[in-house]
Formats: sequence, C-alpha cells, structure tokens
Amino acid sequence: MSTTPSQIDAGAYRWHPTREMAEQSNLRAFLDTLGLASYQDLLALSNHDPDRFWRAVLDFADIRFFRPYDAISDLSRGLPWARWCVGGTTNVVLNVLDRHMEEGRGGATAITWVAETGGTKVWTYDELNRQTCRIAAGLDRLGCRSGDVVALYLPTVPEAVATLLAVAKLGAVVLPLFSGFGAESVATRVNAAGARFIVCADGTRRRGKTIAMKSVIDEAMAAMPGVAHVVVLDSAGVACEFDPQHDVSWKDFLDGTPEHYPTAEVDAETPLLIMYTSGTTGLPKGAVHTHCGFLAKMALDYIIFNDVKHTDRWLWMSDLGWFVVPAKIVGAFLAGASIVLAEGVPDYPAGDRLLQIVSDQRVSVFGMSPTVARMLRAAVNGTAPRQDLSALRIIISGGEPWDMPTWEWVMQHMCHGVAPILNHCGGTELGALVLCSILDPMNPGGFSGPSPGTGADIVNAQGHSVGPGEVGELVMRNASMGTTRGLWRDPERYLASYWSRIPGVWVQGDLASRDELGIWYVHGRSDDTLKIAGKRMGPAEIETALLVSGEIIEAAAVAVADPIKGSALVCVVVPKPGLDLKALGERLKKVVVQKLGSSYAPRDVLFVDELPKNRTNKLVRRLVRNALMDETPGDLSSIVNPEVVGRIRTDWLQLKDHP
Repeated sequence: MSTTPSQIDAGAYRWHPTREMAEQSNLRAFLDTLGLASYQDLLALSNHDPDRFWRAVLDFADIRFFRPYDAISDLSRGLPWARWCVGGTTNVVLNVLDRHMEEGRGGATAITWVAETGGTKVWTYDELNRQTCRIAAGLDRLGCRSGDVVALYLPTVPEAVATLLAVAKLGAVVLPLFSGFGAESVATRVNAAGARFIVCADGTRRRGKTIAMKSVIDEAMAAMPGVAHVVVLDSAGVACEFDPQHDVSWKDFLDGTPEHYPTAEVDAETPLLIMYTSGTTGLPKGAVHTHCGFLAKMALDYIIFNDVKHTDRWLWMSDLGWFVVPAKIVGAFLAGASIVLAEGVPDYPAGDRLLQIVSDQRVSVFGMSPTVARMLRAAVNGTAPRQDLSALRIIISGGEPWDMPTWEWVMQHMCHGVAPILNHCGGTELGALVLCSILDPMNPGGFSGPSPGTGADIVNAQGHSVGPGEVGELVMRNASMGTTRGLWRDPERYLASYWSRIPGVWVQGDLASRDELGIWYVHGRSDDTLKIAGKRMGPAEIETALLVSGEIIEAAAVAVADPIKGSALVCVVVPKPGLDLKALGERLKKVVVQKLGSSYAPRDVLFVDELPKNRTNKLVRRLVRNALMDETPGDLSSIVNPEVVGRIRTDWLQLKDHP
C-alpha cells in the first residue's frame, strides 16, 4: 500500500476505534508476540518470511498437534500445490472440543439455537462433546473410517454441528449440502465426492411450513449407488419411509453409543471438508480444506483480525451448505466462544427477525452481507430499530460491495458509531479472506488491505500491479495455508480455474482498487463488469447511485447487447410500494447520469418484485443478465428463489413490447 493510516489526517476517515478497543484487540496481542508495531509490519513479515508468520499464527491460537510438524511448508511442487505442517499430526476436534474438556470449560455455552417460532435450545461444551462422541461412535459402528466422505443434508440445528465435528473426529471428510437442494443437486455432489454415508433430517421449518428433507434423499438414492447408509435425524416430526437396506433412524443410530470416544490422530494435511461452489457453467467445483489449513486460517481471519474472543456470542445466519457455517463453528470454538444458530430464514416471521435475535440473545459478533443489511433497513423503513442492540461489539460483513446509504444506516443505528463494520473479501476456495479489515481507521465499504500470508495485489491483464485509483483484478501472489488443496478429484480444473488466467498468480475473480489513503475496495465480480461505450465499471457504483434515491429496496445493474454502443445499461430494481413507476423510472435514469455521467445513462429501468439470491442472500447478477439476454442460466442449485429468473424474463419482454 502506498500510504498507511498513521500517515493520514484522522479527519479523512469515517470510523475510528477507541484507544481501549485497539489496545485490547487480538491483533495487538498478536503483533506484540512478534515484536511488531503495525499491521503493515505484519504484511511485510508475511511476505518476506512466510514460515515465521504461519508458525506465529499457530502458536498464538495454541493450535495443538499430536506430533509436532517437521517443517511449516513445502513448496517444492510450486505455489498451487503447497503443503503445510509437514510431518505433523493433529485433528480439528483436538483443538475445538478436546482442549476445552481438558481445561474445565465444559460448562460454558457452546450453542444457542433459536427456532422459527422463537423457542430456544442451549448446549454447553459438555453436551456438544457428548453428542459429538456418540455420533462418531455411531458412524464407526456403520463402518465409517478415516478418509470416507460423509454428506450432511441437515438444517442448521445443534445436531448438525455435532455431526460435522463427529466426522472430523473420525478423520473422515465432511461434505456439507445446502438444505434446500433438490434430488438432482444432492446426487451430483454426493457422486462427485464419492460419499458412502449421508446424515439427513426428516425435515425442517421454513416460513411457517414444514419442509420434508428425507424424501429428497429417497428420490436421489437411485442415482447414488455408492451410498451405503443414510442416517435420519428426527428434527421436524415428518413421517418418513425407511428402507432397511440403508436407512437408520437417529434413535437406533445412537442406541448404546458411549459419551466418550477418542479423537483420531491424522496427518495435518488430511482433508477435512469438501465445499462445492457453483458457477455459470459445468459441474460444481469441490474445494478441499485440510485440518491444519482450516485451523490456521480460522485463527488468522476470525480470531486475530475479526477479534473473536471467548466471551463472544456469534451469529451469522446461513445454511450448513455455505462455507461461513463450518468456518463459524471452527473459528468460534477455537476461540472458546459460543455460536447462535437460527432456524428458517432471516425475514420470517418478521422482516427484522435478525435484529430481534441479536437483541434477545445478546449477540456480540454479528455477520451479514450488505444485501441482508438492505433487507433489515427496509424492514424498519430506514429508521432506528426498536430492539436493544447494545451488546453488539463487531459486525462482520462479506460477499459483495456496500452501498453508502446502507453502510451509514448500519453504522448509525446498529453500531451507534462505536462498533466497527469489519469488511470481508474472500471465498470458499481461499478458506476465507484475501482482503481483511482490522480495528483501524476505516471508510465505508473499505478494507484495511490484504490478509497477510496471501500476497494479495491488484493487477492489469498482464499481471502488473496497478496504482491507486485504478481498478484491476484481485489476485494472490503467495501460497496461503488456508487455500484449497485443489479441487476434489479434478486437479486440471483447479489449475485452469485459478492459476492459468494470469500465469504465476491466483485470480480471485473480483475487481478491486485502492485509494491514496491505502484503503482497498472491491467493485464486484469481474464477470459482472460493465463495459458501456468502451468504459469499464463495476455494477456496485451504479447500484449505489440508485439506492441513494431512497425510493428502491434493491438494484442490479447489468449490461445487455446494444447495436450502437455494443452494450447498454439496464437497471433492474425492486421499488418501494405505492410509487408511480413511470415517473420513478425517469428519476432513476437522471440520478445515474448526475452521479456517473451521460455515458452510463440507463437505456431501461425494469421494475421487478424480487431479485435472485443465493443461499447466503447475496444478489446473483449473472442470473439477471441471463434473464434479459435469454441465455441459459447455468447452475441454479444454490439459488433460493430460482423461479424469479423466469419472472424477470417475462417482465423484460413486457417492457420491450410496451416501453
């Protein structure tokens, strides 16, 4: 970075940590162990002596090994195939459960689960450990061994957390599946991973309805010949058909299992987790995370940078099939903190449900995407929430760029100007962050800079670094301990997807820039880039201009083919109710021109009732563009509302017929 916060006048920043907050942060304690003064010093160390840096991360988080490693890294096969903690043996469960039992912390709260109806269930670390041991013993009795893949098709309930840890305890490999997948999507991933075991639920609650889940597995079984056993959790009271050849009830599965079971000693690089990601074409890609890599990256990103402490209560509402839930489980329990789980969806039975949970459960660390923040802001009509949010200490944000009005609303009404919004940029394949935010002066939507250990940079098409104010591709120049160890059973696709676009660097797929203050910004996915009349721009700037009007709830800016310009801008927006849409459309066009110039004058403004979201409630612009261009939408398995794509297409055709 060209300039550091300490070199800039304090008035240049929108948020500042208190002295006490900065001095008592985990980052400050980590820097002190290394004798370093600043985050910039840490960046420099991670680049010129990465082995020392990663050893320090492991030591600071007290990550434990059965047998110590001989070497921290082995890069003999090149950056894409780095190996870590060579010769060491460990297990995630040794670090996130066993240590707390040994240290007498079993009575501390580990999990609080909130039902859609408002009821709660609380598990201590003792209870979590007992359930984890019993599930591991049950899987062992079914023949599950180290290296076997176990698919989890479960809602976000305490038993799902225990099952994930039980699989890890055995040295087997966890395959989390989105609880909203249909039979085909389940079968595709189970077969690609070679899973022999499935743990599923009978059903779950969503928007006041009971949704069957076991029946989806039944439908998929004919296409999954490699599955030997299906264990069924009785979670929602849904009647199920049982095939005695492979189905096992939860009661029979746990019957007679012990409350103590040994944790398997596995090589530090043993696969822990296969997380499938969806793209625009082809089969989903299975990112592979290992025991040592996942532990190290969770320690760095969540404990050191996001400042999670053992006293925290952490809520980030999502599904087990998205990376953030396994990350939250391991990151929180590594710190000795507790997690809050919520059944259902964020906006039912009320649009401000998440705010109510934060208040009721005294949540201190709250994770959300900007899209969820916009949903919460709309639910309270942009005013102050009625709930008591005083326990909030940290807000973690990720997944997409912020718009200024929503960032300001969160800062004023949720953070009260005190709690920070720690912005994330990373991905499933990266094992979390490539850009991070720390407790340092910050501006809306910005990042402090690279997550140390990644060598993150912003480059042009030739791979050369670009200067302040220039937008380029976000890349990673170093091997990181948290990065996927390839794609499951597909090494060629791994190299082609991440390491071949610009030789010698990992291409993240995001557009980024940095300003003269040294703050970094992300402008959206590079495949969402707009090029209008030869000018490139990320959609976030246009969407922010639209949202500033205060008359719309959400917006997606996309480009469509144009015979004159090559591409023309179309703004697809969800308006607030009760407005004259024709007049609103003209006002929004003028807003974009006023903010960004006549080159970006929208050709059309399309009003819709909903935009497509993935299972983490992030906007998926490619599907909006596909609908307007009448293109094949690609993989829809991770989309929570795929029917919206067809509705957008219909609305677009009507607009073209009756402009």
